[in-house]
Amino acid sequence: MIAIIKYNAGNILSVHNALSRLGYESVITDDADTIYAADKVILPGVGEARSAMKYLDERGLDKVISSVNKPFLGICLGLQLMCNSTEEGNTKCLGIFNTNVKLFPPKDKVPHMGWNNFVSLKGDLFKDINAADDVYYVHSYYAEQCKETIATCSYIQPFSAALQNNNFYATQFHPEKSAMVGEQILKNFLEL
Repeated sequence: MIAIIKYNAGNILSVHNALSRLGYESVITDDADTIYAADKVILPGVGEARSAMKYLDERGLDKVISSVNKPFLGICLGLQLMCNSTEEGNTKCLGIFNTNVKLFPPKDKVPHMGWNNFVSLKGDLFKDINAADDVYYVHSYYAEQCKETIATCSYIQPFSAALQNNNFYATQFHPEKSAMVGEQILKNFLEL
């Protein structure tokens, strides 16, 4: 069973539906015992960082997430919340990835919305994926590159398209909205 963490962020149902299309059962929950019992855990989301972290903190989910020892995938806002902090509302985050989240400088259209390919990628999450493959983004904030960066993209400047720290993975792009490439990335995660 796959637990999709509920924390009043958008886009959770599209992840649930993408998993169903791949033949996997998932449950949307903010219950700690259900999260710990799951085989895999996903923290998806579209929304605002400060209110999302407040929801997680008030329910003790910040501690639950940090202690999960099974494959864990953050998506979009989920990736940003797994970093040290974000400029969005000057919010302290979970600190799973040792990097910070910044607002794109206003040199081009923000948010970064649409299809973009990778500059580089590595690791099990990207098995059978090429740097030239496109994935779908919608974000105004980005994670700075760090030693945990496993994929980069460039929009205005290079940024972390994906991160990994032990069993924790995260993507800034939306695999559930990225057609066949996104399906392959989700399959790769589900087969870890």
